[in-house]
Amino acid sequence: MMSLLFSIPLVAADATRTTGNGGFHMNAGLIILLVIIALLCILYPMYVRLIQLRNKTKEAMSGIDVQLKKRYDLIPNILTIAQKYMEHERGLFDEITRLRSAAAGIKSDADTIGQKINLDNQIAAKMGQLMVNVENYPQLKADGTMMQAMQTYSEVEEHIAAARRFYNSAVNELNNAVEIFPSSLIAAMIGIKSYPFFETDEQSRQSVNATDYLK
Repeated sequence: MMSLLFSIPLVAADATRTTGNGGFHMNAGLIILLVIIALLCILYPMYVRLIQLRNKTKEAMSGIDVQLKKRYDLIPNILTIAQKYMEHERGLFDEITRLRSAAAGIKSDADTIGQKINLDNQIAAKMGQLMVNVENYPQLKADGTMMQAMQTYSEVEEHIAAARRFYNSAVNELNNAVEIFPSSLIAAMIGIKSYPFFETDEQSRQSVNATDYLK
């Protein structure tokens, strides 16, 4: 590629020494062709890399969706068991149910992932609050079905954390390519934008280990 770029000035110099108009126009056309080829050699790899990084990010986002769906499917079971003992936590149950329904109804894509992240951070925080409140209900802690559900929930949370790390790594690579010149120009031309990181807030920064509350 570099040898091709260095050859362009030499061809240009030859073009200026041609005596006939036809020969000059012919060499000028060759120069234009060489410039176009050189640009394609530079820009096409950037285009390919941007597409690859976007697809990797989408794959990572799908991985998060799979793990979050497991959480959504598990939450109603936990709430059903908890409601038998935690009569005074009705407001918390209703809030978790509302957040779960809202988050489960959103399919993650470039335009909705930010909203999805926000809702799931709220779910994680509310579920953490529920785990803490379990301490006040010894009968619930002794329920074998609840114990099993909470252990499963802890495993799902670990899988979500792993999927989140993979997603954030993919987003970091994509955003660097989208925001740094010259690949940023290609990204703007083909409509590839930055994605938000899946960051947790302070309340849900630590993965919920439900079994800690059921010992």
